[in-house]
Amino acid sequence: MSTNDAAQKQPSKSPPAADPIALLLAPISGRLKTAGVLAALGSMLTLVPLAGIAHIARLALDDAGGGAASAAALTQAQIWATVVVCIVSLFAGMALLSAAEILAHKADNFITHHLRVAATRRLAQVPLGWFTSRASGEVKQAMQDDINTLHDLTAHFYTTKGRTIGAMLISVLYLFAMDWRMALICMLPFALFFVIFGRAMKASEASMHSFVAGQARISNAVVEFINGIPVVKAFGASGKAHGSYRAAIDAFIQDFLGFTRPLIGSVANANAIVAPVAVLGVVLVAGTWFVHMGWMAPVDVLPFALVAPGISASMLLMGFITHGLRNATGAALRVQALLETPVLEQPAQYRTPQGAEIRVQDVDYAYNAQNQVLSGLNFVLRPGTVTAVVGSSGAGKSTLARLMLRFFDPSQGRITLGGVDLRDMDSTELYRRIGFVLQEVRLIHASVRENIALGRPGASQQEIEEAARAASIHERILALPRGYDSVIGEDALLSGGEQQRVSIARAVLLDPPVLVLDEATAAADADNEVAIQDALSRFAQGRTLMVIAHRLDTVMHADNILVMENGSICEQGRHGELLARNGRYARLWAMAGLSGSQADTRSEMEQPC
Repeated sequence: MSTNDAAQKQPSKSPPAADPIALLLAPISGRLKTAGVLAALGSMLTLVPLAGIAHIARLALDDAGGGAASAAALTQAQIWATVVVCIVSLFAGMALLSAAEILAHKADNFITHHLRVAATRRLAQVPLGWFTSRASGEVKQAMQDDINTLHDLTAHFYTTKGRTIGAMLISVLYLFAMDWRMALICMLPFALFFVIFGRAMKASEASMHSFVAGQARISNAVVEFINGIPVVKAFGASGKAHGSYRAAIDAFIQDFLGFTRPLIGSVANANAIVAPVAVLGVVLVAGTWFVHMGWMAPVDVLPFALVAPGISASMLLMGFITHGLRNATGAALRVQALLETPVLEQPAQYRTPQGAEIRVQDVDYAYNAQNQVLSGLNFVLRPGTVTAVVGSSGAGKSTLARLMLRFFDPSQGRITLGGVDLRDMDSTELYRRIGFVLQEVRLIHASVRENIALGRPGASQQEIEEAARAASIHERILALPRGYDSVIGEDALLSGGEQQRVSIARAVLLDPPVLVLDEATAAADADNEVAIQDALSRFAQGRTLMVIAHRLDTVMHADNILVMENGSICEQGRHGELLARNGRYARLWAMAGLSGSQADTRSEMEQPC
């Protein structure tokens, strides 16, 4: 059974109903709010010089039409006092803004470290089967990309939001303090902006679902096209493959136009209305009218001309940063789901097994109510014996192997090692006693030495080399550019069979009393298969073995053979006993005789027991 075995899948919790961003950022919410308030106050203070300029202009004009020298001196003193207040306010505002940024970045560093540590600890407790049902990119996206997305939110969003709100609030209050009538007119473009933008968003919402679905169809079409290039070229079906991709693109164009058509013109018009130059135009037209009507002096228009256009920039910046909240929400949902991944139950106190006998007792396994994968399994792996498991693809062989390694736990029944339920053992102790070589090789991005010594980091170089020799991979490692220091994926480019022998060396170094082999040679070429079989034969001496195999000629000398179908054991016994029963196993050998060589359970074991 391949990694697509149904048992690999684990149900995951649905995303929490509460705001995922609020949940993740709860440990630093107070610091982020404080940073936002400091940024708002700092932004307000940095705008004081604009009001100071208007005030100085008014004082200067009054002084120009002035009178007595004493009045001129007083005016000059007021101007210098205003300049001092403006400078102090500017530097105080800059200090508050810097403090807000420092506080936000420190909070971001804390939450980034906290989330990555929490995710790592969580993943250390999840069933190993959870990893085999997911692409590495899925985990990497949550732990790296999504947490980076949250970095932009925590480090920049709250302080920017504080600056914009502070700037808009102090500007509006100042304008209304100057002249409420003129302030109302200045606010008209912004009110019109929200009306137009709101209607455009409401019109586009009807097409949002089709737009998202169209994006998904394109992604699927791209993946299918790329993955299928070898088959397409081999069978000359490029026209069909291109046609599927073209159809997805054409359909998406219509979805895209349906989603964007209501937005493009309306949003462009709305943005034009609140552009600083447009707001300035409104101020000048209204100011001219007010001066003409004698409602205000020309100098009184200056505060509105200086301050009102700044509201536009703040509001547009607010819209820009708010747009990124959708990505941050999606990232927070994925990170939260990762942090809530179901974990294996841990006992209150670990127990140490006595011996290496494994008993599988009434074991059932299902990954949901509709999909029963294994049912009613009972057998014993006695020390020093070889047990072979054969069956058709999907029979549950790999699921059984992974239950033995506690990649996940049985739904019913139990598996014991040395009289101790696997659920009551420390995982480190379990993997010291049960080694495994699976058909899917997992090597980490590290040196060959570190990969072999993964289970025993303190192993000496001599022990590592002896394990490599036992796995028939020592000479190949020495031929690498830096020998055992060569890094997997960089200067250690190994074939699938060679990677498999590295994984065997890793198991050899652990020297476990029990060994589980899951079709370890399934993906190897002829030369590598011979080398792997030789390495496994030497390594298996004196150990308890469970071998998952599809070729019967490789297991005919096993002490016990389990024949599986549909998650149950059809037959079990020695090779001769099973032939004498004239059942499924005997029919396989009869078919092998017709082929003249060996039986292959993948093609023939599709008949029911």
